[in-house]
Amino acid sequence: MKKGWIITIVIIIMAALAFALYFWFFKDTEPNSNQQPQSNSQYNATRTTGEIENETNSKAKVVPAETELYSFSTPIKSDDKNRLTNIKITCSRINETVVKAGKEFSFCKVVGQPSSDDGYKPADAFGKDNKIIQAIGGGNCQVSTTVYNAALGVKGLKITERHEHDRDVAYIQDGKDATVAYDYLDLKFKNTNQFDIKLYAFVSDGKVFVKVFRVS
Repeated sequence: MKKGWIITIVIIIMAALAFALYFWFFKDTEPNSNQQPQSNSQYNATRTTGEIENETNSKAKVVPAETELYSFSTPIKSDDKNRLTNIKITCSRINETVVKAGKEFSFCKVVGQPSSDDGYKPADAFGKDNKIIQAIGGGNCQVSTTVYNAALGVKGLKITERHEHDRDVAYIQDGKDATVAYDYLDLKFKNTNQFDIKLYAFVSDGKVFVKVFRVS
């Protein structure tokens, strides 16, 4: 009889231990009414990302539209490498210049004084008494001439300063040129339009190009 009670007590203890172990290991698997399903969490994360992207896009810069108004080119007649270098440097300084409505363009102000520190080379230029000399930035007058003729082709661009050479040049017919000399002779025009204009200047296929675009 005593042995039977011992066996019963052992069985009860083992059952209690089994129940305790079951509760300990599997209690975290019960559903939590305060926890959202995983799919909802993923949706919320996606929605948040989208909202951030939309906010970023709304703050992105709007690129103004550009419409070409006129283009003019002059042929490069000289094979002087220094002169070509000067022309390319000057074109790069004018390229993408924006002249706002009502404002004036100044060739000398935009280009600045040619200097060997900026890469300009000595090349043929007209000196006193129309003698050909070697000058830093020789060739710039072809760029200013191209800008001048491009501006002439656009309505609303009023030439306010322009000077001719005292002798003919090879890249344009007589009377269509525009000579420049820093702080002395300038090429200027005013944009009298109600919109901004943008200049593109570059060398391609043995020519100097200047294109005028409307920016709106």
